[in-house]
Amino acid sequence: MTKKQQTTLFDSEEIVAPAKPADVPTPVIAKVTAKPKKAAQIKTDVAEVKKTEQKTAAKSAPLPVEATPAPAKVEVSVKAFMTKKTEPKAVPAPAPINQQPKPAKTMNEVYKALTGGLQKYFLQHNFKRAVLGLSGGVDSALTLKIAVDALGAENVTAILMPELGLTKEENIEHSKAICEFLGATYFYQPINSFVSDFNTCPWKPPVMAQMNTKARIRSVLLYNYANTEHALVLGTSNKSELLLGYGTKFGDLAADIEVIGDLYKTEVIKLADFIGLPPEIVNKVPSAELAPGQTDEGELGATYNELDKILMKLDFGQKHCIEHGLPIALVQRVFRRVAENKHKTELPFLIKIR
Repeated sequence: MTKKQQTTLFDSEEIVAPAKPADVPTPVIAKVTAKPKKAAQIKTDVAEVKKTEQKTAAKSAPLPVEATPAPAKVEVSVKAFMTKKTEPKAVPAPAPINQQPKPAKTMNEVYKALTGGLQKYFLQHNFKRAVLGLSGGVDSALTLKIAVDALGAENVTAILMPELGLTKEENIEHSKAICEFLGATYFYQPINSFVSDFNTCPWKPPVMAQMNTKARIRSVLLYNYANTEHALVLGTSNKSELLLGYGTKFGDLAADIEVIGDLYKTEVIKLADFIGLPPEIVNKVPSAELAPGQTDEGELGATYNELDKILMKLDFGQKHCIEHGLPIALVQRVFRRVAENKHKTELPFLIKIR
């Protein structure tokens, strides 16, 4: 009930002043001229008076408790009133999926939330320094920029870990250039020698195992530095990758905090462009560079623009996505992939004995 309603309710009640008692005329005492009554007559009169008083008392006595209205009836009435007042309004049907929802925050607000959130996390956990792997792509470049603005360039270190002969030279140059521009320290450490050591294993790992090994070697290097310098490892995965499980468990998915993990890939690109990252980095074809000719969208079978339209509507279910015009095969593949790779972002399963 609002203040206005209260005022209206109180104003509508008419306060009636109690009536003043009427002037009572002074009783006139008449002279008693009657003859005195006999004793027997007096006894009879007294008995009559007592009977009259008893009748009057019975009429004016309060109602017995059983006669008062039962509180249960009042309670039911209140419940009915409350139910009526709190009845939820009808929820409108969701907008078509191909219509992009209006952003809840501006780009500037999103960026401030990311830098503020990172700074707060480090303060709460008593850390000052951060380290991240820099690939030359938009995800790691945006993460680096956020970290520098939140923690200061002097507290952020990037490690460039190319595989010579596979990593494009432009990605190495872009990584060095953005570190120098932002004033962040960086180390250059190729991973070729570490990868070669795994070729001496008594088993022959398939291509997929070799690719994942490269990602895990980079993770080991990052945590080796973090332990050395009392730093936290910053993850560079976006929300699209995390939902799809497009990453290596204990590899590029290993981190102490995911800085851009709540931004879909299409949102990462928009934010990177908004804060002024170089267009050659923002518009670069996404690739983990774990194998020759590999690209994210080639492996996923669709563009991030197509994938994000589905990922943003996961909570509505497959049927909703299909009914709103999205390709059936792609919808089914995305939902299946999300379910199968959910374990990548969860703690290892614990077998309980108690």
